Amino acid sequence: MTRREFVAALGAASMKADAQQDAPATPVAVARCESYDEDLAAVLERMFDQLGGAGALVRNRTVTIKLNLTGSPANRWQGRPLGVTHYTHPRTALAMAHVLGRAGARRIRFVESCWATAGPLEEYLLEAGWNVRQLRNAAPDVSFVNTNARGAYRDYAKFSVPGGGLIYPAYMLNRAYEETDVFVSMAKLKNHATTGVTLAMKNIFGITPASIYGDDAGEKEPNESPERGRLAVCHEGRRQPAPPAPPERDPSSPRQPGHRMPRIVAELCAARPIHISFIDGIETIAGGEGPWVRSLRHVQPGLLILGTNPVCTDAAATALMGYDPRAPRGTHPFRECDNMMLLAEQLGVGSADLRRIEVRGGKLEELAYRFG
Repeated sequence: MTRREFVAALGAASMKADAQQDAPATPVAVARCESYDEDLAAVLERMFDQLGGAGALVRNRTVTIKLNLTGSPANRWQGRPLGVTHYTHPRTALAMAHVLGRAGARRIRFVESCWATAGPLEEYLLEAGWNVRQLRNAAPDVSFVNTNARGAYRDYAKFSVPGGGLIYPAYMLNRAYEETDVFVSMAKLKNHATTGVTLAMKNIFGITPASIYGDDAGEKEPNESPERGRLAVCHEGRRQPAPPAPPERDPSSPRQPGHRMPRIVAELCAARPIHISFIDGIETIAGGEGPWVRSLRHVQPGLLILGTNPVCTDAAATALMGYDPRAPRGTHPFRECDNMMLLAEQLGVGSADLRRIEVRGGKLEELAYRFG
């Protein structure tokens, strides 16, 4: 290493340390919850109260809730209901809508970029076994939007990444993500084959429309009837997103998913901030994010996690899984990928330092369920 390289390395390390110190740290609520048959709304209300109350966050505001509906609803693992493996459980969504509606939310929107379709989100939920009518009646004004294309809007909204981005300088998203006051990420407590864990932060990867970032997106314009995923554009960088999305900053950067995906997740969380992060660990899977990953295990940690900062919430959840949230690449669970929490921390999204995060409702070491 030359003297110039040494000085540059010191400067980079100093900037990272400053970002770590300056990144916001907010409390995280954890709760023991053994079954979906429990009074989930009561548990959620108690957790919100530990963070200052739901009303302070949502009263008289439009709330957009990003579900986690990974993969086709026809793709089930061992024949189990989707909600106990890799999907948002409908009872947690019902409880969230009920609690936020009772706290004074003016409007509640459920959104997801549904796998391989731009059709109505309600039909997708029905195929997954949800009671859509019950969910619609959980609060005064509940609606549903499939954000896999532009839908009823004339165009897309541009979300710029502060500081210019790591992979992309900005993202073009469905305008439902712009027309909201409070953005909620409803995630499952799971591992992920590419990013190590998939929690509140990684759930936001699903806000990208396949019409622009999908394998079958148009070369000159969005494909408003997408039928494929985002492997070629986002994971592997084999092609650029469709206009009007800006191309990536550096086409010569590494093409490995373990490099690209953590950075895309981190910058999405910076571009479209998450105000409420909820992670369901009552029942879930370990070893991967969905049925297409081998060697999955059904686990029952019996946990719920709630926070107002996605990095802090994911850091606490990662610790509850038995991992170090500051673990570097090459160590569990980030064996073949960079740590997206540390990348988001460098972008100023939030802190992954457990010493700065106050956990309310229980002690991490007493509630931890080791995913292995």
